[in-house]
Amino acid sequence: MIMEFDLNKLKKRPSYPFETIAVGLAFSPRMESILAEAKKIADACGSKLVLIHVGTKTKEKEKSLGDILFRNNIEERKVKIIWTEGDVVDMILKLCKLNIVDLLILGALEKENIIKFYLGSVARTISRKAKCSVLLMTESSTSEHSKRKVIVNAGTDHLKTIHSINTAFYFAKHIGLKEVTLVHEVHVPALAMAMAESSSAPEVTKIKKDFSEEETNKLHSMISKCDIGSLKINEKIIKGKPGYAIRQYAETKKADLLVINSPDMHLTFFDRIFTHDIEYILADLPCNLLIVHSRV
Repeated sequence: MIMEFDLNKLKKRPSYPFETIAVGLAFSPRMESILAEAKKIADACGSKLVLIHVGTKTKEKEKSLGDILFRNNIEERKVKIIWTEGDVVDMILKLCKLNIVDLLILGALEKENIIKFYLGSVARTISRKAKCSVLLMTESSTSEHSKRKVIVNAGTDHLKTIHSINTAFYFAKHIGLKEVTLVHEVHVPALAMAMAESSSAPEVTKIKKDFSEEETNKLHSMISKCDIGSLKINEKIIKGKPGYAIRQYAETKKADLLVINSPDMHLTFFDRIFTHDIEYILADLPCNLLIVHSRV
């Protein structure tokens, strides 16, 4: 039985440090690699681990989990293992709130089809409704942490972005990364109209130059407010539809991790028709995805 939880305990709670990390266990072929990665992250961040399985508890599952924990040097007495039954999404969300989880790690599928729809839809629904940050893992990277390519969606016009950037920097520094790329997407039909209405090539050139400088200055201003530490920060401005453009960029650059803001609201039927920016990313994940819930 899940006890009621006071949401006030989560309000205004910072998105980092990751004091408690939860892992959703699906007993899939990838469970061991996900748990191994979760242990590395928890060790690096000094986090408590909570393992959650929504489904029937069997001796076979207990033995399988015990064997995986043993092979990956995870001491059972040092982790909290929760076995429960019910609706997968509802139970995981309730348990994350009850245990004041800061980061939820889930296995995710890069593309959905009829066979894979269930697991994919669970990960997508949780990523929209969670009151904590969510790491969707498409695969465990074979490269060392320090060599992984991390891209952060640094949209300068949203209040959440600075929290997402600082969370990404915290995460990067703890897992030993040396550099992070901040990408600012710009989708400006008005700019195209202004250039179309200009009467000369020099005017068009000036409009584009002024616009580029303005967006670059916005990005510089935001970075100056963040805790960079010793990280090397790369900056990139890309033009295109929000969500779609950065997904393409992350895929082209063969990124290991993409960091984005959590959605502003729960997506509805109409968001499915008029595609929301996060939908472009969730529908076809280019790499592991960290969705930062800033709780602002």
